[in-house]
Amino acid sequence: MSPYESTDPVDVPVPLKSGLSQGLKSLIVLGILGSASALAGILMSGRSATPFTETAEATVQAPLAARLVTAWDAVDAPPVQRIEGKLERNETLTGLLVRLGAAQGDAGAALHTLAGTDLLDSRRLLPGKTMAEAWFENGQLTAVSVRAAADLSLLITRTPDDNWSAAPLYAKLTPGYHRVEAEIETSIYAAALELGAEDQQVADFANAFAYDIDFQREIYPGDRFEILFETAYDERGNRVRNGEVLYAALNGKALKRGFYRFTPSDDTVADYFDENGESATKFLMKTPINGARISSSFGKRKHPISGYTRLHKGTDFAAPTGTPVYAAGNGTVERASRNGGYGNYVRIQHTRGYETAYAHLSRYAKGIKPGKKVIQGDVIGYVGSTGASTGPHLHYEVYVDNKPVNVMSLNLPNGRKLEDHPAMLSEFKAHKATVDALRMARGEPVATASLSTAQTQSPSPSQAEAAPLQSP
Repeated sequence: MSPYESTDPVDVPVPLKSGLSQGLKSLIVLGILGSASALAGILMSGRSATPFTETAEATVQAPLAARLVTAWDAVDAPPVQRIEGKLERNETLTGLLVRLGAAQGDAGAALHTLAGTDLLDSRRLLPGKTMAEAWFENGQLTAVSVRAAADLSLLITRTPDDNWSAAPLYAKLTPGYHRVEAEIETSIYAAALELGAEDQQVADFANAFAYDIDFQREIYPGDRFEILFETAYDERGNRVRNGEVLYAALNGKALKRGFYRFTPSDDTVADYFDENGESATKFLMKTPINGARISSSFGKRKHPISGYTRLHKGTDFAAPTGTPVYAAGNGTVERASRNGGYGNYVRIQHTRGYETAYAHLSRYAKGIKPGKKVIQGDVIGYVGSTGASTGPHLHYEVYVDNKPVNVMSLNLPNGRKLEDHPAMLSEFKAHKATVDALRMARGEPVATASLSTAQTQSPSPSQAEAAPLQSP
């Protein structure tokens, strides 16, 4: 059963004497799209026999966009009540509409128009974020709007024959940028979200620095960070979507470095490069898992199960069961099977004599088997506690020429250097200048790309806003 269906039987709704009026329907459309100029024109047009023809600009598919709204429609339309609400935890869309005041039968019948279509992805219905609006005429549900995506609303209306029809309404989004910078008190995650970033931007920030720093042990109170990322704004000026991180910087005790997202034209692979054009990507990832803490390091230790003191050949990362585990680098899967005390085990062969191993997995990712080619960052399995394990964690090993090494102290080979490709370095410098201009938007003083000096005051969210700006 999809999340917008109800577990209760659908009652047959009491027929209305007439369907939703043409003028009222158009007013609802304009209200959803937020076209203030169009609404103002309706209210000021007076009782004229000439139809009012202004519509929301290229946002509604025909025939809805082509329908005319007259001033007479607006004046003579019956009283309409509009109520909105957000989906709550363990609530269906039907339940939300009922909570807003709709009859169970009306709510179920209206949402039934979405069943079997690709208009709404039920997996995107998120508590606290998915919003619905309901319109009532004389106490009876006449229209429903569901925000399906940042640029898409679904309008469901009652037809004259007392059925329901659904139509997509596409909003016109304006690209922009948002910059956040702050001092770290508890965590980068908490500070970034407070200033307007989302999970994906924090994850991208972490990925850029994943090769240079251990976020569990090398981030200190007082360190500063900066993130510049793409955004999108709707017609009301509300920021409705965040996008790619264009710049990420850290000014801390352990590291002072900034990275620019750049896609060289010769390979079209996006990566993060420092101000000198050196890739943030290393040959192997030191931590092939996100959000984990090191629970046991490389070296001799007393085994928690056998009790013997012996070499611990890898690094253990404690994390909840099911946490994704990533391929530390490009390579070929040598083994993906049960391996004694290692439990569910994956071993990958890389170039230059390197191999990596991943143990105690709860399960393997789809398609992971011997001979499978993987690239750095591919999900190869999920954290578990199989084999000789006292709790869910990833045991990660790195071998060089068949000898186990401590990946945390290993000087890994660097990624691409653009200085070896003059044409690409020239492209990068031009791109870097554009990004730096966005960082300096509205005259904000910001640290340089190398972050040689720290800011003394954290900007407020309003100061950090740089939107909507058109992309150069």
